[in-house]
Amino acid sequence: MMRQYELVERVQKYKPDANEALLNKAYVYAMQKHGQQKRASGDPYISHPLEVAAILTDMHLDESTIAVALLHDTIEDTTATRAEIDELFGEDIGRLVEGLTKLKRLDLVSKKAKQAENLRKLLLAISDDVRVLLVKLADRLHNMRTLDHMKPEQKARISEETMDIYAPLAGRMGMQDMREELEELSFRHINPEAYETVTKRLAELSDRNENLVKKIEDELRDLLVTNGLDDAFVKGRQKKPYSIFRKMQSKSLSFEQLSDLYGFRIIVDDTSCCYKALGIVHTRWRVVPGRFKDYISNPKQNDYRSIHTTIVGPSRQRIELQIRTQMMQEIAEFGIAAHTLYKDGQSAGKPGELLPKDSNAYSWLRHTIEALAEGDNPEEFLEHTKLELFQDQVFCFTPKGKLIALPRGATPIDFAYAVHTNIGDTTVGAKINGRIMPLVTRLNNGDEVEIIRSGVQVPPAAWEEIVVTGKARAAIRRATRTAIRKQYAGLGHRILERTFERAGKPFSREALKPALHRIAHKDVEDAIAAVGRGELSSLDVLRAVFPDFKDERVTVKPAADDGWFNMRSASGMMFKLPNRPKGTPEGGATATVDDYDALPIRGLSANVPVRFAPSGAVPGDRIVGILDKDSGITIYPIQAPALQKFDDQPERWIDVRWDLDEANKARFPARIDVNTLNEPGTLATVAQTIAGLDINIRGLKMGSNRAADFSEIEMEVEVWDVRQLNQLISQMKELDCVSNLKRVYD
Repeated sequence: MMRQYELVERVQKYKPDANEALLNKAYVYAMQKHGQQKRASGDPYISHPLEVAAILTDMHLDESTIAVALLHDTIEDTTATRAEIDELFGEDIGRLVEGLTKLKRLDLVSKKAKQAENLRKLLLAISDDVRVLLVKLADRLHNMRTLDHMKPEQKARISEETMDIYAPLAGRMGMQDMREELEELSFRHINPEAYETVTKRLAELSDRNENLVKKIEDELRDLLVTNGLDDAFVKGRQKKPYSIFRKMQSKSLSFEQLSDLYGFRIIVDDTSCCYKALGIVHTRWRVVPGRFKDYISNPKQNDYRSIHTTIVGPSRQRIELQIRTQMMQEIAEFGIAAHTLYKDGQSAGKPGELLPKDSNAYSWLRHTIEALAEGDNPEEFLEHTKLELFQDQVFCFTPKGKLIALPRGATPIDFAYAVHTNIGDTTVGAKINGRIMPLVTRLNNGDEVEIIRSGVQVPPAAWEEIVVTGKARAAIRRATRTAIRKQYAGLGHRILERTFERAGKPFSREALKPALHRIAHKDVEDAIAAVGRGELSSLDVLRAVFPDFKDERVTVKPAADDGWFNMRSASGMMFKLPNRPKGTPEGGATATVDDYDALPIRGLSANVPVRFAPSGAVPGDRIVGILDKDSGITIYPIQAPALQKFDDQPERWIDVRWDLDEANKARFPARIDVNTLNEPGTLATVAQTIAGLDINIRGLKMGSNRAADFSEIEMEVEVWDVRQLNQLISQMKELDCVSNLKRVYD
């Protein structure tokens, strides 16, 4: 365990004028408060805050932050109070310690709403003073280093939480070294078999190539020195196990297929030397196409700056190179901790403010916190934040030259919502680099995107499965809810008009206002939409407005308590349809429009046959039913073009929903069109990808394209749900042999 004088000496090495008295006081106070407390390992509890403080000294943080690290568990785990800490150490340190105390343990397995609320607290605390994040990450890092003493279920929960939240958050704030170590430690407990396998293979590779890294370092250094970069520093290293495993998973590669297991950093004096080194290397060795990225010209959102390139270098090895200055290197390693302006008394903001508010890292944090004010439920906020944390980036431009950073795999729809929510909602098309392209096109670095808009556009619900940003997904959900509510309100209005007309009573929105409290709704639109959805009976509304009204018809208790009854299709699939109407006799008699309260449909009976449209539908699709008096009910995905021909026949539309039996799961058909390279092995590669996802090929038809180099494959597949189908589409688009792919709707 580190001693008191050792901690003080560590701080004084990089900050000779550090407040030694503050560090000594915090050390003694923490020691007294934690007393005889023990950790799960049996070590004295005080060893934990000491190690957290030691981690922060490696980042060269000031004595106030080190004091907070020593005190960070005192309010939560001892008899210490905020008032006591304020009195002894000042309000600034007291505020930080209390902020850390309020960050409750997150639970990934259950209580997602609670987890989301605690994540909100964390981000808000960071936005107020980023030192909260530094102490929290150091705290988590030491806990992960000592996780072996915990119970297996605790190891799994804490590791998943670290992988989902803390590691990507460290990456977003530019702290790459900490992110890599957190990922490595989490990977070891989440997937121990994969960790052991990859680590073993890397060790074998390292033994075989013992001198290779040094040989490449020497050759690169000699080349740079010969060309005038005398102070260039070259360092090579083998990639980390989790980084390799993640690449194997995302690219569907085996270990033997990986060709860039080594990375090399070239550190030079200034930015101009970075580009000079790049020119020297590219002149000497062949460049791998498509593997060049300039993050100096376009920094990442976490302030990361560097040039990335891949060459076929010495010994014909494929080598990844990162070229940067020493300052860029410090920011790449320590992220926001490298911006410790306050340690030199230079902070222009409030105490402890590490970054200027216009920095990229803080810009991302501000955008994330803006999502808190959007009114989304906690689960949607959690999903949004995780999406933002995990994504790598591409950089695109508006026609006026404004730079927009987006997650990799983003579409023009994501781009439109990144510019402004209203632009996203009214998007109907896009030009990429001057050419009109589909809205599902994935954007690449440097693309110029122009959005084509229409004032009457409403974003389709299907867009939610296309976009990759949390902001776009949340906005589409809101717009979809608004549009659906409007449709239900229109349907409910017609139902109420007919019901009141049959009863001989006048209907108006104004007449509903005094009766809202009787039907437990806050406003008229909500009540009318509830009638349209079948949640509220039109007769109940009639009785609320006219309490003396008496319905002379005989009513029968609905068949299901939730307002829906089950209907089985010819294939055995269960659907839910609105309940049998009030006033319908037992025995399956047909209901007429005058008897049916929930929907104005004629000819609906309990034994109506149900079937899918030819292009199929899968669980997760928003579905509707179209009633035909001869063939029964046909189930369509809501985005099926065939539904347009029924736009002027609203009486045939039926609101249906999935009723899945988890004990008897079934596969469902969907159709996709694939445009592939016309070369040997293409079909085998496509089939292997499909089989690897546990998806069945139900039918397949191949034809030649007008271009001789391409083939068209029409394929019908059977999947469990829409997520599996989207996973298939995503993975197939990554295949080199696939030019284009789309799902087909009737």
